[in-house]
Amino acid sequence: MLREVTAVRYVTPLRAGGSVPGVVEADDLGTYVVKFTASAQGRKALVAEVIVGELARRLGLRFPELVLVHFDPTVAEHEPHQEVQDLLHASAGVNLGMDYLPGAEDFTPEIAKTFDVDPLEAGKVIWLDALTVNVDRTVHSSNLMIWPTFGIAPPRLWLIDHGAALVFHHRWDASSPEKAYDFRSHALGGYAPDTRAADAELAPRVTEELLREVLAEVPDAWLADEPGFDTPDDVRAAYVGYLAARVRASGTWLPTDFPTREQLTAEDAHRAAKTRAGRPNWLKRVPDLHGKPAAEQDWSVHLG
Repeated sequence: MLREVTAVRYVTPLRAGGSVPGVVEADDLGTYVVKFTASAQGRKALVAEVIVGELARRLGLRFPELVLVHFDPTVAEHEPHQEVQDLLHASAGVNLGMDYLPGAEDFTPEIAKTFDVDPLEAGKVIWLDALTVNVDRTVHSSNLMIWPTFGIAPPRLWLIDHGAALVFHHRWDASSPEKAYDFRSHALGGYAPDTRAADAELAPRVTEELLREVLAEVPDAWLADEPGFDTPDDVRAAYVGYLAARVRASGTWLPTDFPTREQLTAEDAHRAAKTRAGRPNWLKRVPDLHGKPAAEQDWSVHLG
């Protein structure tokens, strides 16, 4: 089972994502990024984090340790923002923490230009994302980190943030395990990912026994009251059955077609040009504020 810790200090909220996780220090002297049960994404996001993250770890991919965090809102009495306080008070009890990686950097398109990823490693990440229907790891929002090893070894790629995966658990009866999804814009698609080799290596390892082991890590409270199921174990069995069926059907959903980074850049430029061409004449003079950093914009159009 996941280790359990108790929060002793709430450090700061992280506002980059809609779930507003927080950096928290715990009684094991560790620092964690905590996602809260009362966030806008709800408990299913935490369930997805556990399932995909623990699958990644068991398949040999780098993923920060997950812990169950007992959280008392009184440790965050100093937090000045009322909306954050409301979230924390509504999340009293057990929440999900991910080991904080000090010094880690987001895997941005700029970093991707100079960072090497082995085709098999890229293929394994994409295979896991395709298996768990995690379409939220794109060139624009990678949910990947580069963590330096301070001269011991080259910086390495780490997976984070899987709350948007397992889209089928929002409508159990509306998604087929054989369904293919579009991964052409995957963050690692430009590294010639060998997804066929990844499938040959990983699919035999994702057994029903392994899936049951992973699902056992999810707290009962996060699986309770699921419509159409009587008990948390019934929900666990549904996840195991769906993912096992999806593994068996990997030939129908395995992504193999990935444009190069140059092709993606050209496609983005083409879409931007079409969008700009469709503007009314008075708006065509306004620069695309999303195309360049603010410091590089030509503000003369606005300032006269």
